Amino acid sequence: MTTTILGIEYDIETTFELSLNVGTWEVLNLSVFPENIFELVNLRALTIHHCNLSSIPAKINKLVNLKELSLYDNRLSSLPPELGNLVNLEVLILAKNKLSSLPIEIKKLVKLKYLDLHINELKSLPAEIEYLVNLEDLILNKNQLNSLPVEIGKLVKLKKLSLHSNQLTSLPAEIENLVDLECLYLENNKLSSLPAEIGKLTELLCLNLGNNELTSLPAEIGNLSNLQSLYLNKNQLSDLPAEISKLLNLEDLFLCYNKLSSLPAEIGKLGNLNHLHLNNNPLSSLPVEIEKLVKLHYLFLNNNQLRSLPVEIANINKYVRIDLTNNRLTRLSIEILKKVKNLIIDETFMK
Repeated sequence: MTTTILGIEYDIETTFELSLNVGTWEVLNLSVFPENIFELVNLRALTIHHCNLSSIPAKINKLVNLKELSLYDNRLSSLPPELGNLVNLEVLILAKNKLSSLPIEIKKLVKLKYLDLHINELKSLPAEIEYLVNLEDLILNKNQLNSLPVEIGKLVKLKKLSLHSNQLTSLPAEIENLVDLECLYLENNKLSSLPAEIGKLTELLCLNLGNNELTSLPAEIGNLSNLQSLYLNKNQLSDLPAEISKLLNLEDLFLCYNKLSSLPAEIGKLGNLNHLHLNNNPLSSLPVEIEKLVKLHYLFLNNNQLRSLPVEIANINKYVRIDLTNNRLTRLSIEILKKVKNLIIDETFMK
């Protein structure tokens, strides 16, 4: 048996994937689900992108064999409770819609591994999200979230949690339970502090806290022993905890646009750093221990208050690129000028 959808015939028994994306006039003007889709009872994957869908009909519950449902870039403002009947779903993509809430029936989607809700209008998450215990990727960036439910701590299989560009002012202590988390994106929020429990996320490889309102870091951040990239740019940090020295696998450290006037000597223990961004701070000096960062490729010191550099900086490596523009340098040692081949200095200083 066959059925016709937008002028194309599909075998009801053997159609396992269906993709209706912009490319034809019919799809471009698609504002409702074609009724015959619900005859494809063996459908495993359904994709409808870049259309004008404003709602999902209750009949969606007929597609019980769906494993992937992607409705990216439509006009959905709500989800029907019947969505919860799609108990075999593993991938659900609802990004770039107009969703302001999620139905509690989402708790039935216990097989979900990937949930993408970015670019919506979500102000909160239901406590029932705790039932999605198989989630590995949760994408919530560019919503209007100002808090997270404590139940998020039940998602113990999460590997990636993206929350950037929301309105978050704090994180629940229960985040400590996400022990498999590898990537945590929190940039562009309103965080003024971090819970000490963040130090329990020892599998983290990337932590992005850029463009928040942090004035300090908990000492426990030093427990993130596997961290490779740490973004702290555009905050209000005036100092760093000595425990930062424990981040021995760190390769990229972004501290630009803060209020740092000095660095702890312990920064010299970050021997695997490749990129160190310290530009746009009020730094007036550098510790001599910076010479120990022998793997540095880029050192950004532009737009600070440096009047001189420790001669030891010449020992980093001869290929490191150091940007010193827009400081208050009055002198540089001959050793630095001879050993460091990629110095970027104001022309007026060279004169």
